[in-house]
Amino acid sequence: MDILLLVVAGILIVLSLLQGGKSDGLSAFTGSNDLGLFANTKERGPQKVISNMTMVMGILFFVLVIVIRLTD
Repeated sequence: MDILLLVVAGILIVLSLLQGGKSDGLSAFTGSNDLGLFANTKERGPQKVISNMTMVMGILFFVLVIVIRLTD
């Protein structure tokens, strides 16, 4: 079970790194009136697939951590 958690964590890291940069969102921290960080952007094509896979892997990681914790 620990090896599965390690594999899921590695996949989650790779998927997070593959996601497109959102540098426009940094304007929310630099004092600009534009809250680009919370802008509703629509993902298309591969970006949407990677985003959905990242969400699924995150949920799987969370569930695995809880299961491992409850079985110890």
